[in-house]
Amino acid sequence: MKKSEIRKEIMVRRTALSKAEMVEINASLLRQFSILDFTEINSIHIFLPIVEKNEPDTFLMIDWLKAHQPQIKIIVPKADFDTALMTNHHYEGKEDLQENLYKILEPQKGALHTGDVDMVIIPLLAFDMSGNRVGYGKGFYDRFLQPMGTRKIGLSLFSELTVIDDVNVHDVKLDECLTPEKRYVFPVVFK
Repeated sequence: MKKSEIRKEIMVRRTALSKAEMVEINASLLRQFSILDFTEINSIHIFLPIVEKNEPDTFLMIDWLKAHQPQIKIIVPKADFDTALMTNHHYEGKEDLQENLYKILEPQKGALHTGDVDMVIIPLLAFDMSGNRVGYGKGFYDRFLQPMGTRKIGLSLFSELTVIDDVNVHDVKLDECLTPEKRYVFPVVFK
């Protein structure tokens, strides 16, 4: 299936999820996140959820990190829609966040992070068994991730697809993807 078709289908499925279903899905995603190996992780870039799009509640993960891995620096993105580039900023708490024109929460005073990022938690609509992902189509994360040798982990509300027909040479593959049911590590090896 083409990315444009996948986006339409997944957005319909996401919109149909009730608040109770989202609470259950987010709790399951947090369980999957909490069992990741954070041994070598000093900094994590984590996207902030767009509530209107029923995105995973990454604030649960941020709160978990602060309670269980307080030594890890939490980095959040700020998008420049003119250049389609992102910058990393230290997370200073919810009080430092403000919605931009696209209803995306962004840091206002959090210091710019220019160092390494050991793990990136990536938004997506869907993924396949090769680690390809379908996002919203603007390419922010592909541009952001291309020069980085970081651990790339997607968060998906739904199980994997079998094929994304129009993978682009500039698309950056995931290393892992968390779903409510399980963690996928790519490439997936079938036995």
